[in-house]
Amino acid sequence: MRTRTRGALAAALLLLVTGCTTTTAPAAGPATPATPPPPVPAFAAQLRPKLTEAMARLKLPGAIVEVTVPGQGTWLEALGSGSTDGRTPITIDDHIRIGSVTKSVTAEVVLQLADAGKLRLDDPVAKYLPQIPDGDRVTVRALLAMTAGLFNFTEDDYFNRTQDEHPPKVWTVDEALATALAHPPYFAPGAGFHYSNTNYEVLGLIAQKTGGAPLGTLMHDLVFAKLGMSSTTLPAVDDGAIPQPHPRGYMYGTNVQGNEAYKAAVAGNQAGARITVPDGAGPADVTDDPVPGPASGGLISTARDMTIWAKALGTGELLNPATQAARTDFGDNHYGLGMEQAAGGLIGHNGAVPGFQSFVGYQPRTGATVVVLTNLLVAPNTYFGEALPADTLAGVVQQTLLPTA
Repeated sequence: MRTRTRGALAAALLLLVTGCTTTTAPAAGPATPATPPPPVPAFAAQLRPKLTEAMARLKLPGAIVEVTVPGQGTWLEALGSGSTDGRTPITIDDHIRIGSVTKSVTAEVVLQLADAGKLRLDDPVAKYLPQIPDGDRVTVRALLAMTAGLFNFTEDDYFNRTQDEHPPKVWTVDEALATALAHPPYFAPGAGFHYSNTNYEVLGLIAQKTGGAPLGTLMHDLVFAKLGMSSTTLPAVDDGAIPQPHPRGYMYGTNVQGNEAYKAAVAGNQAGARITVPDGAGPADVTDDPVPGPASGGLISTARDMTIWAKALGTGELLNPATQAARTDFGDNHYGLGMEQAAGGLIGHNGAVPGFQSFVGYQPRTGATVVVLTNLLVAPNTYFGEALPADTLAGVVQQTLLPTA
């Protein structure tokens, strides 16, 4: 699959998400009892050895894969382990931090609010948040499409040093925005493209203001409840817990190293674009660190829920047809309105936060869905643009089962 050094990579670079208490989702009900996977389709025999080989190469402890191909069936399986010591199993019911896949849900909320007439995509941001630079020229549409020019707070050096030195620190949305706005914009509104988590924190605030409810409530009422996604939640910003069951989450290197590797990848410097670790060095367990930024990457979910979301996202099930058409106008940047275009005709989003990396895709041509959830951020000693484990496994699925020809 295409190496996405703009969208996907920025997610992987500590798309660490900030939050505020107003974004907490409604309390979850009792844990869903474990359910058996669907019957194993024939194509699982093709995929399983290819995926396990890739996992070994990437030093990936575990992955949950759910693939649905119309006419061939659905394969849902947990591969590997939920911990590096092998003591924690990984299961098909595990909850995973889905990182920037959250952006697709935040965008969905904003687009539904637009369909309901509560905002317009071409409204200036200044109409809702006067503190945003050039807010009279930055539009809601530009925020969604990553063409607003706002500095990405997760690329800030101080932010990454603080994450390394004080991982329990809770970052509020206001702190994230202040960090971003201390930097000049990358470009004038609409004059370029730069993947920025800041854009989606601004969108989260706009959604709350126009929707009249906390972001978590809007996500639940407009998306999760409508689709039956009962295992997807947006935790409070200071809550580092993941609902049970869940695997441990791992990360090689430091946030500062990851930020430098990401910048090198964007610049095309392959030599510098890797997380280099000594032979035999293991990853750090970062499972319980709070994740900054609710609207840009705070959601926790399961493979089953993400399979539901992959199809709804790809088909525009909850949107007006014209709005979905605007959302899937990917252009040269391969990024629409909170949605990415990968190779092989897959559309959706990926995500990454310390400890976890995810891919959620839908292929319009076949109606197939591909969901991969992993418990490792970035593979070590590998070019950063090729080191996202969930993206790599999704690429194996696409190339094996879903050729574009």
